[in-house]
Amino acid sequence: MVPLFQRILKLSGKYRGRIETAFLFSVLKAILSKMPLCVAFLMLSRFYTGAITAADCVTAAAVLCVSVLLEAFFQLMSDRLQSGAGYMMFAEQRMALGAHLRKLPMGYFTAGNIGKISSVLTTDMIFVEEIAMSSIANMMSYAFSAALMAVFLFYLDVRLGIIGLLVTVTAMVTAGKMNRISMKEAAGRQEQSEKLTDAVLSFTEGIAIIKSYNLLGEKSAELSNNFKWSRDKSLGFEEAMTPWQRGLNLIYACGMALLFGVSIYLQQTGSLTILYLMGLLLFVFDLFGPLKALYGEATRLTVMNSCLDRIESVCAEKELPDEGKKHIPERNHKAEIAFDHVTFAYHEKEVLKDVTFQIQPNTMTALVGPSGGGKSTAANLLARFWDVKSGCIRMRGEDIRDVPLAELMDHISVVFQRVYLFQDTIYQNISMGKTDASKEEVYEAARKARCYDFIMALPEGFDTVIGEGGTSLSGGEKQRISIARCILKDAPVVILDEATASVDADNERFIQEAISELVKGKTLLVIAHRLNTIRAAGQILVIDDGRVVQRGTHEALMKEKGIYRDYVDIREKAAGWSIDGLSRQI
Repeated sequence: MVPLFQRILKLSGKYRGRIETAFLFSVLKAILSKMPLCVAFLMLSRFYTGAITAADCVTAAAVLCVSVLLEAFFQLMSDRLQSGAGYMMFAEQRMALGAHLRKLPMGYFTAGNIGKISSVLTTDMIFVEEIAMSSIANMMSYAFSAALMAVFLFYLDVRLGIIGLLVTVTAMVTAGKMNRISMKEAAGRQEQSEKLTDAVLSFTEGIAIIKSYNLLGEKSAELSNNFKWSRDKSLGFEEAMTPWQRGLNLIYACGMALLFGVSIYLQQTGSLTILYLMGLLLFVFDLFGPLKALYGEATRLTVMNSCLDRIESVCAEKELPDEGKKHIPERNHKAEIAFDHVTFAYHEKEVLKDVTFQIQPNTMTALVGPSGGGKSTAANLLARFWDVKSGCIRMRGEDIRDVPLAELMDHISVVFQRVYLFQDTIYQNISMGKTDASKEEVYEAARKARCYDFIMALPEGFDTVIGEGGTSLSGGEKQRISIARCILKDAPVVILDEATASVDADNERFIQEAISELVKGKTLLVIAHRLNTIRAAGQILVIDDGRVVQRGTHEALMKEKGIYRDYVDIREKAAGWSIDGLSRQI
């Protein structure tokens, strides 16, 4: 219990004093809870000796009233302090964990950890929040109660005290073994809970694909299997604990029977007075009751320990260093962006290998090449979603690792391949680009992004609340809203990650017009598959297997054999393909 108590205090921060005070009140409450038994024993003693008086009865009644009132007061104060501090403490822990997640490299979020993060922020945090304060306080109360009763047993008779001690030690050894099994089983159950969360997220996010490919039965079966495995883990946990819990109950029952038998024997042989025998009958139930409750709480705290392990494992993930003190200068350097012998590895596999290139101010550079060649990785490294393994990336001459992340982000806008909009109003989704923007600035950004008209056609206009991820809008509409956000931000460097690769034809014209507004006077790094976008680039970099294998303008690259010319030929043939042409060939 002590290590767990220390873990909670470590998390408590500025609420440590309140939590320690709450636990102190719990101990005082536990002591006062034994006062009625003590008074009853003393009154029996006076009655047995025939020395009881009316004054004794009044005194006993007064002591009982005061002790009950104080016990209620200490319980109230303990509950108020520990629950208030507990909820506030874990609210801050959630905020701190959120801030920590914001600083982690993007690789952490693409390594199958989404389910773990969701489980930690919800299931684990809620369990610890609701259990931690009350369970630890209860354990302290039960422990002190049991200790007081043990002292009383030794006071009655050393032999009875030794029996009580032996029973307690046997129970502790059994409970220790039970807790070790519980820790192992709890870890497995929490791990399965994480997998279940992953499965549910995957199923709900991909429900449209699942239905369109008629995979509902297959995927539902996979989800059902995860629910069954989760059920089996929970049942396995209970089945593993049940024999040990029954064993503990048997130890307590045998211990109580032994104490009764020995105490009656001692009374019959004259070693124990009838008064002490009656005292034993009063107190013995209060010895094993707290012990049983103590080990019941211990099982819950074992699960809580597992939750804390998972929370701390996320908190222990290494953040991207953000200790830069330098600043990005005004445009006085020859290159706006420079990759200098950049190498990057992901899970020990090199994705970029010794990549070097420069991007001049107010120009467009297009990254072209086979899927998986490293195009998106290069763009992500510029936005510092990861850090390079070797080499460096400079913006206007400064290594981006030496610049505060917040300042670097102020200089970069990103239109992601997969647009994500938050479950909020359209106005709030656009104003994220500049939180202090006026309404007119937001409206003007929407006009430039060619989304003002369709927004105003909605029932609530800019106050329309969109579904999580923008599910209530079409792909083209979401794309234009994300571009409006970037226009409002007005950063000097823009990264377009395949921004038009999967947009329907009806929306493409509007998106191209929106992009034209976005990139005016900007330095642009674009990953695109459309020839019109690539031809307009002042510099084309062909990336294959993590290396820049060709570079130049469209005209220059078309004059030499290589990946680029083959790529363009394939695209042009695909663009000229039609159903009519195919039917004529047939």
